[in-house]
Amino acid sequence: MPVNKLDILAFAAHPDDVEISAAGILLKHKAMGHSIGIVDLTQGELGSRGDVATRQAESHRASELLGLSARENLNFKDGFLTESEEALMQIVQSIRKYQPETLLINTETDRHPDHGIAHKMVKRAAFLSGLTKIKTFDQGIEQLAHRPNQIFAYIQDLYHEPDLIIDVSDFWKKRMEVLMCYASQFYNPNSSEPLTPIATPEFLKAIEGRGAQLARFINVQYAEGLKTVRPIGVNDLMSLQ
Repeated sequence: MPVNKLDILAFAAHPDDVEISAAGILLKHKAMGHSIGIVDLTQGELGSRGDVATRQAESHRASELLGLSARENLNFKDGFLTESEEALMQIVQSIRKYQPETLLINTETDRHPDHGIAHKMVKRAAFLSGLTKIKTFDQGIEQLAHRPNQIFAYIQDLYHEPDLIIDVSDFWKKRMEVLMCYASQFYNPNSSEPLTPIATPEFLKAIEGRGAQLARFINVQYAEGLKTVRPIGVNDLMSLQ
């Protein structure tokens, strides 16, 4: 088994995408004993608030709270994600490095165009990663081909009807603490930086509201949702809520 192997690897166009959308899911699976990690494609350098150094520090704090086994940034250009061979191969290398069973990725359509492009790039790279004739190397050692068992898209800005709803009630408080590691991006009445769609007083209320809304479908307090990228298999219909 590879030393770096992870159970769940989440990809994000920007630092904070995963924390906004699926922090509760990661915290829950970490508590269940699963290993988790995040690969950010960009540093979010075009964000209207904060700067790269601030985003890096915030990402580090969020990673510690999440209990990540690994986090890396591929340093692609924010706002200019391109489905090039070079970029796809870097993503393939990350997938092969961590050999995840499950991938979490940006949703196919969202307010920020990078999110949809990231979805396409990572989904395509996950397929390419399973092709043995594609050769990649990590520190001079040839990597093993690997294709994750499942890929799920997390729901971020635009609302999408989820295919899976996960109870994260026990982790909601910590989930919000993780989110607030990115304080530079959210509303601060003392800040002189420009307001953005996520830097309004209403944004955090919207996060709370969506968590409560999804929870109603499964009769819990808070939940997060995922979209399936391909059909999933179950062994026992009676285990479904």
